[in-house]
Amino acid sequence: MNPHFPDYLDISRNDLARGASVKFSVLKDMPDIAQHMAKTMLKIIESAKEKGKPATLIVPVGPVDQYPILAEMLNQQHYSIKDVMLINMDEYLTDDDQWVELTHPLSFRGYMNRKFYDLLNPELAPLPENRICPNPNDSGAIQNLIDQRGGVDACFGGIGINGHIAFNEPPEVNLAISVEEFAQLPTRNLDLTRETRTINSVTVGGEISIIPWRAVTIGMKEILSSAELHFYCNRIWQSSVVRRVLHGPVTSVCPASLLRTHPAASLTVAEYVADPPDIRLR
Repeated sequence: MNPHFPDYLDISRNDLARGASVKFSVLKDMPDIAQHMAKTMLKIIESAKEKGKPATLIVPVGPVDQYPILAEMLNQQHYSIKDVMLINMDEYLTDDDQWVELTHPLSFRGYMNRKFYDLLNPELAPLPENRICPNPNDSGAIQNLIDQRGGVDACFGGIGINGHIAFNEPPEVNLAISVEEFAQLPTRNLDLTRETRTINSVTVGGEISIIPWRAVTIGMKEILSSAELHFYCNRIWQSSVVRRVLHGPVTSVCPASLLRTHPAASLTVAEYVADPPDIRLR
């Protein structure tokens, strides 16, 4: 145990699940994570159909590799999801709080088109009205849709380096928000933190200036109200934040720690994420 760092950073891979209320599992690598995520999405879609209603899912752009796999599964099985509603977690905004254009290289809506909707046989794809993204001009629309659909069957997502889920950023150091207050935050427009913009720039060549400052996000309220939560971590830098989520304090300072307050939350990580972080100068 290193006296300079939080105790949770020393937790071994074998002990990560110990005492955790979140269902925890480890897979080999990114391709395995993507396969698992695609299969879980399809399983929940099928389960909802068996119950007599089309599924409603909250889905991320990050992780992303599951979408072409899911499209191939659906095409091979000739399985229609036209009545399934997919609600994207978030989207980047322009400086005047409008969606970035679909043609913007970083648009999440554009990514969903290229890597999922456009890959599906047209007769199998969700109807256009079932391809949802939070509207920066109507923050209440998402909750209204969810209510009309009878709730969200499952929310899928990843975890940011500062513990955010969707773009629910932790409060700034001078702003205290209780766990209860944070859990009730709805869909909204917000500033992205420097930490989020920095790590997001790493995945697109390291140029932070191209990462927008503003975004619209599904709220913690909508996420935590979902019947099931399925989160995935496939980046090596997530090794520390996973430990913080599972074994640090439940706090708004680490939004993903609130997964531990949900009765049906799971977290699946790659082997290298489950390994303890090697914190030292080299």
